[in-house]
Amino acid sequence: MTRIQKLTLAIGYLLFSATLSSAQAPPNIVLIFVDDMGYADIGPFGNDQVRTPHLNKFAAEGMKFTSFYATPVCSMSRACLLTGCYNVRVSIPGVLFPQNNIGLHTNEITLAEIVKQKGYATCAIGKWHLGHHPEFLPTRQGFDHYFGIPYSNDMGKKPERPDYPPLPLIRGETTIETEPDQSQLTRRYTEEAIQFIRTNRDKPFFVYLPHTMIHFPLAASANFKDKSKMGLIGDTIEEIDWSVGQVMDALKSENLDQKTLVIFTSDNGPARRTALPLRGNKGTTFEGGVREPCIMRWPGKIPAGTTCDQIAGNIDVLPTLAKIVGAEPPRDRAIDGRDITPLMFDPKSGPVRDTHLYFNGAGQLQAIRSGEWKLFLSLPGEPGQKAKADGGKKAAKAAGPIGLFNLVHDIGETKNVAADHPDIVSRLKTLAADREAEIKTNQRPAGTKSE
Repeated sequence: MTRIQKLTLAIGYLLFSATLSSAQAPPNIVLIFVDDMGYADIGPFGNDQVRTPHLNKFAAEGMKFTSFYATPVCSMSRACLLTGCYNVRVSIPGVLFPQNNIGLHTNEITLAEIVKQKGYATCAIGKWHLGHHPEFLPTRQGFDHYFGIPYSNDMGKKPERPDYPPLPLIRGETTIETEPDQSQLTRRYTEEAIQFIRTNRDKPFFVYLPHTMIHFPLAASANFKDKSKMGLIGDTIEEIDWSVGQVMDALKSENLDQKTLVIFTSDNGPARRTALPLRGNKGTTFEGGVREPCIMRWPGKIPAGTTCDQIAGNIDVLPTLAKIVGAEPPRDRAIDGRDITPLMFDPKSGPVRDTHLYFNGAGQLQAIRSGEWKLFLSLPGEPGQKAKADGGKKAAKAAGPIGLFNLVHDIGETKNVAADHPDIVSRLKTLAADREAEIKTNQRPAGTKSE
């Protein structure tokens, strides 16, 4: 980072801090986290085959992040989001299954625990996937309320999986239904979120809304089924858009619109289909598996109709929200994320962090991005149109040679230029080795089910 970039970043940060300090109260926060939604699945990021009027409006009134990263698969992405750490640091694997007896350790400090320092009411509504045993549920991780399914919606009891329990729908820590009608989940989650907003309109609140859709098996309610040009996947996307509109309408009706930061993003790339213009999809560390649509809206704070191209990701959400609400971020442990409020305040700011690490579902560091360059330590195999249920492990075994791509000029990762830039390859290999060594040295354990 140059001296000018550092100065610009510092000025932006001070201005943003002054803006926050002059506000009467920190904002409410709504974090919408979709499952398996790819980079170009919605209108603001180029999809003209589905109707997403609410997200189009959302983007026009907020900021799009075009280099916003998650991870290749489900559990690891949620670990990154909620702790501000790469999943390897907190020992959460790519995907947790009903037979697993581990989960996010209760010693980890989550987003919910950060905002509760400032008296926020907190809820998690939807897919959790960080441990389904009671000691790992959201109610043990800083959330006052939980309503949802504790893992993926394809993990219920099936003839080919006789050892799996029926898919549970949980309220708090109690299963209230098994094998719920999945076509009603988006609607039910939305109604639950709106009720929480209305109940807590007179105090600061944090709504974490991790949708079950658009994960397979797909399901849409009658108002959306068979209505889109993209078949059932389009139906589910359009119903997610409806959900966003309902939440935004609720905020406005309660006179909370100007007082609320809303973040919309996804956990990983699309399953069983392409992520064009990106290469790869769910389960891979190509951009199509990990670069996600992200929009943030906060009237009067985030400039409307803007785009930020700097590197950011879901690991940055925790330190960013800590700054916004005036809470103390964790000081007794390593955190990988960075405060991206300067980018939210001014999309032309210099980089907050200039690197991103790409871990695959098997916990291997497979690639690193620094500025415009992305280096694969070994090119992964591609699962093609069908995401691998093993969280990318099979793809990891099909490792190939080193690959270097310029993501500014080659977003589709089509031209391997490693042979042309040995100096960049050497620099990034060293940087990747140093970063991985630090994370492994300071790795923290997952939680283990008590007997």
